[in-house]
Amino acid sequence: MLLSMKQTRTQSSKIVADTIKPVEAEILLIAQDHPELGQAAVAMQLEQSGIAVSASGVRYIWKKHNLETAVKRLQAITVASEQGAAVLTGGQQRLLERGLLSHRLIQEDMTEEQEAKFIEQGTGEQLGRRTIILNVAADLFSKQGYDGTSIRKIAQQAGLLPGSVYHHFASKEDLYITVIKEGLRGVAAAVQAAVAGSTDPWERLELAFTVHVANMVGASTPIQRLTGHSLALTGHPGVLAETKEERDAYENMIRQLIEDLPLAARVDKTMLRLFLLGATNWVYLWYQEDKRKPEEIVASLVDMVRLGVE
Repeated sequence: MLLSMKQTRTQSSKIVADTIKPVEAEILLIAQDHPELGQAAVAMQLEQSGIAVSASGVRYIWKKHNLETAVKRLQAITVASEQGAAVLTGGQQRLLERGLLSHRLIQEDMTEEQEAKFIEQGTGEQLGRRTIILNVAADLFSKQGYDGTSIRKIAQQAGLLPGSVYHHFASKEDLYITVIKEGLRGVAAAVQAAVAGSTDPWERLELAFTVHVANMVGASTPIQRLTGHSLALTGHPGVLAETKEERDAYENMIRQLIEDLPLAARVDKTMLRLFLLGATNWVYLWYQEDKRKPEEIVASLVDMVRLGVE
């Protein structure tokens, strides 16, 4: 982690020198003072100061401190400062906003060169601040809970000012509800895509609930993770009311999959639907990644329904 921006360079130099080797200390100080510089530029600057280190050597030190991209260096500065993103220049703030998308939305481990190309192309501006805020908020909500997350924390983590968050969302509750709505629409689209390639009703049911469970325990994005947990949401009546349209659409899709099954006349289809939703909604409470995969869990549940347990 970079040093607090409240400290002077002299104070920082002394603190770093006491705990870190001189060359490493200089590399970290440049990362703090000029986070936008690439590894080659840092190596050249050090060489002009009489310190011989290769570009790959600079990157090695950066990786050691989790600072190997400009985004990570800028984010470390905002986290270390009480002022958050306000401590950055306007250009650095824009650089951080664009670059965060490459890590949070595309979910790639980009090299410095790939990140620079991404930023140069302006992809981050096209996707917009709103998407950054939604993904950062979802990540914090899923890790720290609704009550443990604040607009200030969201803004700081996103590399934005709180006012930028309020520009898009009137309140924390509004932001939370928006995340859930978008997530529910996303999981519904994922279910539709999963079942589209099959005509067998039992296989379609299994594919749908595999997506359902995977969103709870194996989702790759923050919004998917938060939405997965929210599928079992029983509290927060305000959130339930505000997301009723999306939840009803999702449940109707499951209802139709149940209707398509070749079931005995005595089977109560409503109870079957509620049974499967109830069983799968609580998987995240007992799920262990090294035991069974989502598709294995769902296959077992569907087999018990279809074949019985005798």
